[in-house]
Amino acid sequence: MSESASAYHRPVLAEEIAAAARGARRVVDGTLGGGGHSALFLGQGAEVLGIDRDPEALAAARARLGTERIRYLAGAYADPAQVAEVRAFQPDFILLDLGVSSHQLDDEARGFSFRPGAPLDMRMSQDGPTGADLLNEEPEGELRRIFADYGDERRAGRLAREVVRRRATRPFATSDDLVNAIRAVLGPRSGPGDFARLFQAVRIAVNEELPGLATALPAFREALPPGGKLAIISYHSGEDRLVKHAFQEWVRACICPPEQPICTCRGRPLGALDPRKPIRPTAEEIATNSRARSATLRIYRQA
Repeated sequence: MSESASAYHRPVLAEEIAAAARGARRVVDGTLGGGGHSALFLGQGAEVLGIDRDPEALAAARARLGTERIRYLAGAYADPAQVAEVRAFQPDFILLDLGVSSHQLDDEARGFSFRPGAPLDMRMSQDGPTGADLLNEEPEGELRRIFADYGDERRAGRLAREVVRRRATRPFATSDDLVNAIRAVLGPRSGPGDFARLFQAVRIAVNEELPGLATALPAFREALPPGGKLAIISYHSGEDRLVKHAFQEWVRACICPPEQPICTCRGRPLGALDPRKPIRPTAEEIATNSRARSATLRIYRQA
């Protein structure tokens, strides 16, 4: 969903992001990928700080974009070291294009897809526990939470029990193992949509994506000057819910409890939504890039 490191596909919502960042002098691309959005920022004359936890993505972006007016950081955008670098950079525009990149999806060895025989890896940084480790080691209750919260699965409890039952005799290792468990619970009519949703749930858990986003949101808002913007493209309901709720709180003048008779909070909005409603891809963009179909762009502007 971020730029492909190999094919340089047009990044999602490219025109809208370019318009929102027009005039920005110092831009943070917190999910650099293959450099698609950063190429737009550089083309508009901005200085860019590019961050990515995937060493393959960093190498591809560096080969594409070079080193003039761009600096590269290895690590997750929510890591304390990266947040400190963002603050020191003093950006007036920050972009997060969440989710997995096209290059990661297309590389079978990375284990993000449910193609037959693919390893259950799913690590963006290529270190730490894999998807197979999570499925083989997490207790049933945690698996139920992952499938329910990150996969919107009504039968999360049954699926968690099925995973625990199967791993007792044969550890999960490839995409086929998880696909077969899903089919056993959801039935023979389950298909690619179900597999994509539940593989995504495991990926989000492996990479701790939602906790990282929750940590980064207030830190990045605080790094913005007056008029600075934070733009976030999300692809999952949990991601978008976090962004939506954070932005809604920031634009409220009062955040005191409703039952409190006198306002004792900040008494003013921290910024505004720009635009007020989320932006979604057009039918034309979805037709040329099917991975854009679930994208939602929200933009916050600092007061």
